[in-house]
Amino acid sequence: MPDDRTSVMLERLVGLPRVRVLAVDEAPLRVHVETRPDDVERCPECDAPARVKDRDRVPLTDLPCFGRRAVLVWHKRRWRCPAPSCPTGSWTETDPAIASSRLKLTDRAGRWVTFQVGCHGRTVAEVAADLGADWHTVNDAVVNYGVKLVDDPDRIGTVTALGLDETLFVKRGKWRTKQWSTSIVDVGAGQLLDVVQGRDAGPAARWLAARTPAWRAQIRWATLDMSGPYRKVFDMMLPDATQVADPFHLVRLAGEKLDEVRRRVQNETLGHRGWKADPLYRARKLLVIAQERLDETSQGKLTGLLKAGDPKGEVTTAWHAKEAVRELYAHRDPELALEWVDQLSADMRYRDCPPEVRQLGRTMHRWRTQIAAWHEAQVSNGPTETMNALAKRIKRVAFGLRNFVHWRIRVLLYAGKPDWSKLPTVTP
Repeated sequence: MPDDRTSVMLERLVGLPRVRVLAVDEAPLRVHVETRPDDVERCPECDAPARVKDRDRVPLTDLPCFGRRAVLVWHKRRWRCPAPSCPTGSWTETDPAIASSRLKLTDRAGRWVTFQVGCHGRTVAEVAADLGADWHTVNDAVVNYGVKLVDDPDRIGTVTALGLDETLFVKRGKWRTKQWSTSIVDVGAGQLLDVVQGRDAGPAARWLAARTPAWRAQIRWATLDMSGPYRKVFDMMLPDATQVADPFHLVRLAGEKLDEVRRRVQNETLGHRGWKADPLYRARKLLVIAQERLDETSQGKLTGLLKAGDPKGEVTTAWHAKEAVRELYAHRDPELALEWVDQLSADMRYRDCPPEVRQLGRTMHRWRTQIAAWHEAQVSNGPTETMNALAKRIKRVAFGLRNFVHWRIRVLLYAGKPDWSKLPTVTP
């Protein structure tokens, strides 16, 4: 047993209130402690003075000390009620300042691992290796501390522009069945509000239904990627919000239709997929480059290749359609936008146009108001895609996640902007 002076120094190094150091073991470093009761322990049932029945030695993984892994061994008292008629029997002392119930980490270690995994995006495995702890020990702490931060009602403030988008959560089973999740994002603040299972309308609609009517009424813009289920969510839950189709997805759709036309014409004219010397195969990269970025040489090369490999002019028509869609976003006039979309979609639906271009025209006609709304709103689903990229980073460094609860907490801690200043006040 250390002397009084040594005990004071050890207790200051340990840094826990109401704790007395009993002994210190080397290799590995194990610090034995017990609590200093402020008052006489009393029975919670009959309020009689309790007696010590036994002591349990509970090892708790603590933060590293002086470059060495450390274990705090808490000599926990097991109390009993002396009254024979009391139904309480015995109970074990608790002290949240040392460790929360059922967690195998000290309280300070639990907060530290939550910050490391949540804020810095480190894996549970590498944090557990730093502490010399089990993976489940660290993960349980992250879940228990993290859920209080991500479910903090103050984390979600006023939202004026809301975005929805899906991201792949996991592939399960023999046939690698895909299971998706939906990201709900404040596109104005660039904050991930929540993650719900599935990419149909139900989960996202239930999440919005759980918000207050006043909170939903403040949402002015609703951004989406021309997804039918998400359009249904906004129609049901945010009828007063203006829906905005994301420009990137429309331009990408036009590029995909151009590529479909090119591959179809390639097979119809030459009877095989693109070979190295085929004109349309040689033109495939020039077709996706913006027209204003083509210099005189590239423009002449593209014209020559289309002339040689596109006898009916279908690829040329699809290329002009793609450029017309891009040109739609070159101006910012809200009044002109809807008229432009109507005229462009009508031109694309002519019978002389390739079937892929006509399909693009029909899509634009169905989403005409959402496409034109961008010119007034000037918001897009770009921040939502950014949140999906952050979520995929968490999944990538973890080499995949299968438990949705763990996925949700890890992603929201990393991209949901929790108030980390509240972490010291969290009680699991």
